[in-house]
Amino acid sequence: MVKDIDLLRIEQKNSPGQNHYPDQRRTGRRPKRRLRRVGRFFTYLVAVFFIIFFVFTSRIIMSEDNNVINTLSFFGHLTNLANTSENMLKGEADNRINILLLGMAGQGHEGGLLTDTIMLASIIPETKEVSLLSIPRDLIIPIEGYGWRKVNHVNAFAEMEEINSGGIALSQALSRIFDMPIDYYIRVDFTGFEQLVDDLGGIEIEVENLIDDHHYPILGEEENENYNNRFDHFYLEPGTYKMDGSLALKYARSRRSAGIEGSDFARSRRQQKILRAVKEKILNKNILLKPSMITKILSTLKDHIDTNLKTWEIAKFWSIIKEVDSEQIVTKTLDNSLSGLLIDSITADGAYVLEPRTGNFREIQYFAKNIMENAPPQQRSAVSEENVKLEIQNGTWVNGLGQSTAIDLDKFGFNIVRITNATRQNYEKSVIFDLTYGEKIQSLEILKERTGAKVNYGLSDWFITELAEANEDDLNITQPDFILILGRPADITKSGMENEEE
Repeated sequence: MVKDIDLLRIEQKNSPGQNHYPDQRRTGRRPKRRLRRVGRFFTYLVAVFFIIFFVFTSRIIMSEDNNVINTLSFFGHLTNLANTSENMLKGEADNRINILLLGMAGQGHEGGLLTDTIMLASIIPETKEVSLLSIPRDLIIPIEGYGWRKVNHVNAFAEMEEINSGGIALSQALSRIFDMPIDYYIRVDFTGFEQLVDDLGGIEIEVENLIDDHHYPILGEEENENYNNRFDHFYLEPGTYKMDGSLALKYARSRRSAGIEGSDFARSRRQQKILRAVKEKILNKNILLKPSMITKILSTLKDHIDTNLKTWEIAKFWSIIKEVDSEQIVTKTLDNSLSGLLIDSITADGAYVLEPRTGNFREIQYFAKNIMENAPPQQRSAVSEENVKLEIQNGTWVNGLGQSTAIDLDKFGFNIVRITNATRQNYEKSVIFDLTYGEKIQSLEILKERTGAKVNYGLSDWFITELAEANEDDLNITQPDFILILGRPADITKSGMENEEE
C-alpha cells in the first residue's frame, strides 16, 4: 500500500532490470489483463447530451415561466439563452473547458455512492474539438483524510460528510492529479432509470450474446443471511427485444454472466447500448414536442441528477456541443496494457488497484494535457496502412521518457506493443532497429523524423545476446517491427537528469 509519500512519488514497481523480450525466433502474445476503452465517442456524446438535456429542461420547467415549452421550442429557447449570455464559461478564456462526467448507482443500491463511471470531457471552444478520457475506478489516488484510496471512493467519502459535495470533491481531487482545472461536473444515478424506460414506452435492444447470470443482485437483499437468497437468475438469449424498465435495468446491471458477458467491460458496453436507445427515443420529435411527456420524465429524474452548472452555462455548453464534428472527437482511456500508463498492484490489505507505471503522475498529466494534439493525417494514414508494431525501450535514466514518447507516437498510429527499460541506460543517441529490413519504409522515415534516431537494419549480435539474457523467461511476446531505444534528450543536462532521478 502506498502511503505517506509525495503526490508525484509512488513506490516504483518496475525496476530497470525488469525487461522481457524474446529472441527473434519467438512469437506470440503474453496473456494480460487489460482495461478497454469505455466505448466509442458517440456513446459518450449521447451520455453528455442525455444528462444536459434533462438538467436544463428541468430548470426551465421549474422557472417562473411555466409555459416556456408551450410558447417556445426547447431548442429555440436553448439557442436564445446561449446567444444572449455575455458571460464566459470557466476555462473558455484559456480555450479549454474541462467537465467531469460521473455515474453512480444511487440510493438503495449496494455501493450506491461509488462513482464507477468517471470521464473527463475537455472542449476546445475555438475549434469545437472534444476529448473524452475514461478514468478507471481502481486508480489509486491520495484522498485528503483517507490516504491512498481508489478514485471511485472520493464521492462516497465526501457525501458521508456533506450531502451533494461528492461531485466537487472528486473534480478537485482529479484536478490535482491531472494538474489542470476541472471546474464543472455532472453526476447522475440510475435509480429512476427503470421508470424512465417505462415512461418512454420501452426501448428496443439487440442482445448479441447469451446472458446467463446466476448472481444478479436482488435490491434490498444484499445482507440476507441466506446467501443464495441475495441473488436472482437472469437469463437472456440473443435476439431483439422491446425491453420494459425492469428488463432493461437487469440488462444494464448484470456483470457475472457466464462467458464473454461476465465482466465490467461487457456491462459497460450494454449500458452504452441502452443509453443510445434511450437517447433515440427521447429525441424522437413526437416526444420532444409533448410537454406532458417531458414533464413526466422530469418528475422521474429530477432527484437523480446533480451538477454545479448554471442554466446559462448549460446553454453555452449545448451551443458548442451541437456543432462538434464526429471526426474531431478524441476518446482515450487510462489502462494497464503493455503500452498503458497504469500497472496492476495489490495493497497491504489485499485490494486490487491500479498505479501509475512510472511511479508518479507526470506522464498521466502529459497525456491528459496533450490528448487533442493530432498527427498530420497523411502520416497517420501511412503508418496505419503499414500496421507497424513498435517496441520502445528507455536507454536513459530519465524516468518516464518511454511513456511520454509513446504518447506522442501513438498519435501517428504506431501500434506500441511494449514499453520497457533497455538493458543499459547509457545511450547518448536514440537508435531504431528495423526488423523488417526496409519493408515499412514510410513508417520508418516518420519514426526517424520524429525521434532523430539513427537506423540499424536487423539486430546486432551484441543486442541479440543482451536481449536473450534479459528475457530468457519470457516466451510469449509480440515481436515488433521496430525497436526504438531512446537516448538522452538533447535538452536534458546531467543536472536535469539527476533531478528526475531524485
